[in-house]
Order: sequence, then structure tokens, then C-alpha cells
Amino acid sequence: MSFSFDIPHWRKIRLIVNTDAKNEADDQYAIAHALLTPRFIVKGIIAAQFENNAEGTGRVDTMLQSYDEACKIIELMDMTGRVPVYKGAASALPSEHDSLMSEGAEAIIKEAMAEDDKPLYVVFLGPLTDLAAAYLTEPRIGSRLKAIWIGGAAWPRGGWEFNLRNDIHAANVVMNSNIELWQVPNQVYCTMRVSIAELMYKVKPYGKIGEYLFRQLMEYNEQATSPGWPKGEMWAMGDSPAISLLLDEHDYGYELKPAPRITSDMYYVHHQTERKIRVYHTVDARFTLEDLFAKLALTYGAGARE
Repeated sequence: MSFSFDIPHWRKIRLIVNTDAKNEADDQYAIAHALLTPRFIVKGIIAAQFENNAEGTGRVDTMLQSYDEACKIIELMDMTGRVPVYKGAASALPSEHDSLMSEGAEAIIKEAMAEDDKPLYVVFLGPLTDLAAAYLTEPRIGSRLKAIWIGGAAWPRGGWEFNLRNDIHAANVVMNSNIELWQVPNQVYCTMRVSIAELMYKVKPYGKIGEYLFRQLMEYNEQATSPGWPKGEMWAMGDSPAISLLLDEHDYGYELKPAPRITSDMYYVHHQTERKIRVYHTVDARFTLEDLFAKLALTYGAGARE
């Protein structure tokens, strides 16, 4: 990075990013944002599957697609060899009781059990498969990390949502665990609206990564055939709150809610009152997006130090 500032070392945190990076075009922005953020000591990126939603489009080996995409982003940012990339589970958990171990789940366990005075956060930009697998294998990690999940539909009812659909069993494992969970449901993450014109102006000019972030989004925009998404001249950077909430927790933006049980059709059943999670009802889109834009410009813009 080319910043002329850093932050006190004692304010830094350990971070693992779990991402279904090739499902569409916004994970890439969140990954780049994480890698450009001085507060984060990035311990790894885990490639996640999105098999259930890929069925209808004929896509296969989605975890491997995510893995290749994460490696590409690291290469474009000249960080190859500095940040490990792990393969996550290749499919959803078969049940709420059967772990599906992977390199990614093992990495979560290893980092959570490490003796380190810096807190560990794991952000999930897709399903919760690898976190659930890690917890089922080693429940002690529950008190040794905090998880942020971009997923689930609006409270209190719930309903269909992309990331949740890719592993409902895993979501129920985590909801029923003692892991501190911050949930950013879809009516909140969809507020990260940005126009394509703004992305062309504030992202595309900045290095190989900026050009790629813009180009891959435009390619997805051209190829997508869904009548409802994308909308043509805008995008929702839905995964980006996972990064900005670790810069500022938005104390005004969430409520503690009893963790629900989630049905097979993704509705919330409010069955208990003891186990609580943090559920966000708002995230500052300006703060989130402008921080990314500024870090791209500071790192790859004219005058940035080599």
C-alpha cells in the first residue's frame, strides 16, 4: 500500500475473508477493500461455494471458480504470496450435524485457536458453510472469533435470499452456536447503491485492479439475463458493509435480536430468547463506498508512491 498513514498497532485486528467471489461482481470490490485497509491483518481468503444458486444456470465447481477469482484479485494487487487463499467446502453441509471440513474450515480453526492478543473477525460474503463446518469440528472457536454475515432476508419474517439459499443448514448451525454474529440482511446490503458512471470515474482509472473491477462488472452486466437483476446502469455493492463495519461498528445501526431458526423455505422462526445476535438495520453507504474509492486512489492514483 502507498498510504502515508498507519494506525496504532494495538487497534489492528486479524481478518479472514470468506467469499463466493465469482457468483457476480461485488465480492471483488469487498476483497480489494479489505486488502487495502491498514486496520486489517488479513490472515487469509477462503473461497466459498454457491452451488445451490448455480444449478439453474448450469454453473459447476463454484468454489473453484471463487478460488481462481480470489487468486486473480491478489495477483492484480501485486500481493501474490502475501495473503494465503484457501479452498472452502465444495457444497453445502449435508445436515446440521455433519461437518464438511475443508482447507478454509481448518484455517478458521487454526487462527481462532492461535494465541494472539488481536481479536479475530471472519467475514462471510456468501454462505456460512465453512464457519459451520469449523464450529462443528471444534466448538471452542465459538468464543474466540466474531463473524459478520452478509445474508438472510429482512427481519422479522425472512424469506428467499441468495447467500442463505446456498446453505440453510450452515446458517442454522451458526444461529444455534455461541459465535458472536453480526447479520447484515438483504434490505440493508442492497442500500450500497452506486452508478456505473461513478464506478467508471472512481474505480476504473486506478491500477490493474481498478480496471479489472470495472471491466468484470461490465462483463457481468452484459451477460446477465435475469429480468430483475442487474438493472442496467447501477449496482449494489452488497458485500462491502462487511468491511466498513469493521472500521466503524455503526452503534446506532443495529439491534440485538434473539437468533431465529430458519426454515427450509428461508423464513425465520422466533423460537427462543436467550441466544442473541446483532442484526443491522442500516449501514452508511457513503462512508462505505467513499473509503474504498479513496484507498484505490491513494494506492494506484497519480503521485502514489511505488
